[in-house]
Amino acid sequence: GSALKSYREDGTVNGVKMPAGLQQGDKLPEPIFTPSTKAENGHDINISIAELKNIVGTETAEELESASLQLFNEASAHAESRGIILADTKFEFGYLDGKLHLGDEAFTPDSSRFWDAKTWQPGRAQESFDKQFLREWLESTDWNKEYPAPRLPHDVVSKTAARYREAYERLTGEKWAIA
Repeated sequence: GSALKSYREDGTVNGVKMPAGLQQGDKLPEPIFTPSTKAENGHDINISIAELKNIVGTETAEELESASLQLFNEASAHAESRGIILADTKFEFGYLDGKLHLGDEAFTPDSSRFWDAKTWQPGRAQESFDKQFLREWLESTDWNKEYPAPRLPHDVVSKTAARYREAYERLTGEKWAIA
C-alpha cells in the first residue's frame, strides 16, 4: 500500500523514519499513528502529525494518537491469539458532547488488513482476509477508477465473501450465520 511505497521512496511512513532494511510484510518495531483527512472526492489524504496538530490542535491530536494506538494494540493482541496478524487498520473519530468517539466501523475487512499468521513470510504479499483480493482483481482490469466500477464476476464476489467470513469466524470464534 501507500506505506510501503513511501518507505521505498525515502525510508519513512507518513513522515515517521523507519529502520533500514524493512521488507514487504515486516512487522514494524512498534505501531505508528498515520493520520489522514477526508478528501472531497476519492481517497483519504495522508497528513503528518504536525499537520494534524495544525488542524485540530496539539491536545486533540495527542488524544487521537493515544486512542488509535490503544485500540490497535488491544485488537492486535486479540487477533494474534486467533492466528491472525492485524497488519493495519483505520479509524474515524468524532466528538459528541465534548468526548471523543469512534465514529465508524472498526476492525472489519473493509477497514483493516488481516493476514494469516501461519502462512506469513517476509518479503512478499501476504495471504489476507480482507478486501485486498478485490483490490488486486480491480487493479488487474483496465478500470480507470472512475464511476462506474466494473461489474464483478461471481467468483470474485464469492472469494471476497469467503475471506470476510473467515476473518469473522477466526476473530470471533463463532460460525457465520445468515440471518
